[in-house]
Amino acid sequence: MSRSERSGGRTPRYDLIGSGYAATRREDPRIAAAVRDALGDASSVANIGAGTGSYEPRDRQLIAVDPSKVMLAQRPAGASPAIRGSAEQIPLEDASVDAAMAVFTDQHWDDCAQGLAEMRRIARRRVVALTIDHESGDHFWLIRDYLGQYRQLRPPGGGLWELGLESGADIRPVPVPWDCVDGFFRAFWRRPRAYLDPAVRAGMSVFRRLDSLSVGDAMLCLSEDLASGAWRERNGDLLDVDELDLGVRLIVWTT
Repeated sequence: MSRSERSGGRTPRYDLIGSGYAATRREDPRIAAAVRDALGDASSVANIGAGTGSYEPRDRQLIAVDPSKVMLAQRPAGASPAIRGSAEQIPLEDASVDAAMAVFTDQHWDDCAQGLAEMRRIARRRVVALTIDHESGDHFWLIRDYLGQYRQLRPPGGGLWELGLESGADIRPVPVPWDCVDGFFRAFWRRPRAYLDPAVRAGMSVFRRLDSLSVGDAMLCLSEDLASGAWRERNGDLLDVDELDLGVRLIVWTT
């Protein structure tokens, strides 16, 4: 949530683009296991930018924080308590939880350094973030060959990945399995036809934030390349790979 959103001047982004998000975005058990391992023995957790609740450990005391009422309304029955709030101004007391976590959310923050400072403020033991190392991830064929505009969407001043590097945090690669059940932007690297499905793209904020004409052109090119065999010529080696490093990283700060 931006400063203008906090003051009521602008609708939170996911209030505009988040409808139906839960249909394709659900946690992958392999990635969830990595998140749980990074949380360690933390018994109380705040999930910042929690959205619909994917990757929230169910065996801990948890509070979810998100600025979007549309996203919070899609949380499943029985999900942990949730409150509205931004990463830059988390409505929790100092040292109120053992750990703070954030999953694929910092690209929507206005000030990642402030968001990280807030997470460290409320966490007694550690901060855990699942985010993207763009230096490693930009070789992804969808960016390289079709959606070069994606690079314009990076958070201003860098995201949690850059802050993790600067601070010497523990950084762990998280390979994306070929059959990942969480439909995030990089999930279908071995299933290219999935990107042609508007319902699949609707769960990826990238496609909502890019110009619709550019997206349409990119999908037309992808469709033509799949039909002609050009995609397979460039990327056929991926069809024999079970998991791929696409820049997904777990970053752990201890406090």
